[in-house]
Amino acid sequence: MHTHATLRDIQHELKRGTLSCKALVRQHLDIIHTHAHLNAFLSVYEEEALARAEQIDQKIKSNTAGKLAGLVVGIKDVLSYKDHPLQAGSRILDGFVAQYTATAVQRLLDEDAIIIGRQNCDEFAMGSSNENSAFGPVLNSVDPTRVPGGSSGGSAVAVAAGMCRVSLGSDTGGSVRQPAAFCGVIGLKPTYSRISRYGLVAYGSSFDCIGIFGKAIEDVALVLEVIAGADEYDSTVSHKAVPSYLQEMEQEPGRKYRVAYMKGLEETDGIQPEIRKNLAERIEQIRAAGHVVEPVELPLTEYVLPTYYILATAEASSNLSRYDGVRYGYRSPASRDLHTMYKKTRSEGFG
Repeated sequence: MHTHATLRDIQHELKRGTLSCKALVRQHLDIIHTHAHLNAFLSVYEEEALARAEQIDQKIKSNTAGKLAGLVVGIKDVLSYKDHPLQAGSRILDGFVAQYTATAVQRLLDEDAIIIGRQNCDEFAMGSSNENSAFGPVLNSVDPTRVPGGSSGGSAVAVAAGMCRVSLGSDTGGSVRQPAAFCGVIGLKPTYSRISRYGLVAYGSSFDCIGIFGKAIEDVALVLEVIAGADEYDSTVSHKAVPSYLQEMEQEPGRKYRVAYMKGLEETDGIQPEIRKNLAERIEQIRAAGHVVEPVELPLTEYVLPTYYILATAEASSNLSRYDGVRYGYRSPASRDLHTMYKKTRSEGFG
């Protein structure tokens, strides 16, 4: 499979006729099947993706294709996609089919992206290793003996292995940033309220963000540009205008930046020597490129994790209370009365 540096390179070939969306989808499907042992995908929308690719090929010929034509995307199993299964990595949502499409996913579709499948994750996005899914762990494509990080591990692995060009994940306490680092891809957790949460399964509602995985910064910038912005279905979304992130990147290619890193980070217990070495080398590379790199002190860092656990678990317990076996998902067959049904359904359905 020919590796394209950016979506723009793919689109040049699509316009010249040297590549088709259908052929591109087939290439990604081949990689998905070859790497099935990594367990990154829970569902692959093979026929649907190929049919949509044919439609977009026709739009390219008539010059009516959207700005994401040729982009093959995977979505984490916490994002609603109408008429497709949605389980959040949990048995308690067995048999549940999404009744509507998340705003972020719909905006991808509106610009002619192709959704290729649903990706494995820690149950209800609670985890940092992707070992806590009801459907088994995800293996890291870089080294299958190591975890890919979580909770969006399947989304990160899919991009790293070339199963899709971009993935949408979610980040509550590091669930995009950490697996991106573990898998060697780009992971963007945007500012809270930049992207609508409508259609995202809730974990910690005041923390949850939809994030983006990719191999090229240019691709991630373009996807953010498409899916960001106000949404009538989410009152917490910012109404601030969405800039052209891609255009801003191109306007100032030689701009010098001021870059900060956490003081004492390289001395943190548990960091491997090779990581310390790589961090020091990268800081010097950035300085050598003419940027200002400075250490900054974050004096309250030791309180971050305990504060997060107090707030996130409180919100999670409230959000998980809706899974009771009454309206949707799994219901224990051993229920004798309403109270027993609640208890047994949750005991049997949650991991």
